[in-house]
Amino acid sequence: MEILRKVKIIDFVDYSKYGLIFSIFLTIGAFVLFFTKGFSLGIDFAGGSSAQLRYEQNAPLAQIRQILEKTEGFKGSQVSEYGSNHEVLIKIPYTNLFAGKNLNVILEETLLSTGKFEIRKLDTVGPKVGNELKQKGLLSLFLATLAMMLYVSFRYEWRFALASIIALVHDVIVTAASVIVFNIDLNLEVVAALLTLIGYSINDTIIVFDRIREKMLIDRENNITQVINEAISNTLTRTLLTSLTVFFVVLTLFLFGGENIVGFSLPMLVGVVFGTYSSMFVAPKLAIIFGFNIQEYHQKEIKKQKKAQEKERLRRMYENGVV
Repeated sequence: MEILRKVKIIDFVDYSKYGLIFSIFLTIGAFVLFFTKGFSLGIDFAGGSSAQLRYEQNAPLAQIRQILEKTEGFKGSQVSEYGSNHEVLIKIPYTNLFAGKNLNVILEETLLSTGKFEIRKLDTVGPKVGNELKQKGLLSLFLATLAMMLYVSFRYEWRFALASIIALVHDVIVTAASVIVFNIDLNLEVVAALLTLIGYSINDTIIVFDRIREKMLIDRENNITQVINEAISNTLTRTLLTSLTVFFVVLTLFLFGGENIVGFSLPMLVGVVFGTYSSMFVAPKLAIIFGFNIQEYHQKEIKKQKKAQEKERLRRMYENGVV
């Protein structure tokens, strides 16, 4: 299936200068958020309890907050609407007061005066387990990024490899910042979204870079700008189809999956958009900025081909008994 039957060559390299400026501002803004507002750790990482309540009537959020704030052990709890005005999510900080006790019963007794409700879900994570989950989650992100860095370093000329790595880190930083912007708790779902994004983003960049390399080897064109523009334009249909397919699947999860997976679906929505954008408007332009020389690349490829031909000639001579 093709969206663009007749390929029109778009000057992506020229537009990329605006993309780089936009990305620089986004990255700076992301770091400002990291060091000022910071992440709100979810129960998975911070420890504590998360209770989901469903009322028969509209949930009295103000009354619930007032009661919990006056009750020992529940001070500092976060109360918010959860999907509908009948459901409430209560995040309770960890305390030793509830150790070994049935929190369901305590919560029911504490909120008895707020109306008739049922506790649909109650999750509790200790601080030690939460800290271990946080360390393992961050470690998995680091290792996944490192693995992608090693892969592209062996696969491409170092300038293209460096450009793809920077684009990948850019996508992760921007997506992580969106977690703060949309007030999503940093938990295992967010880590899963970032890990998925790492694979998606680097795959998108590799498709574009492979096409650029093919164009350089086949056409022997010495204008790198023209090669990049033609390569990205030729892969534009594939990129749009893939990105839109993933985007609409994740959008369906976000719209109909409920609050339970918003920590995965919303960062993925942001990540798909910026992963596609960076593969076309950031990574190729960075390769040019880093001083990639297409003439030198062609000379290296010619030397490689000559070495391969000489190796093949010597192998045939050896097989035929000629020394």
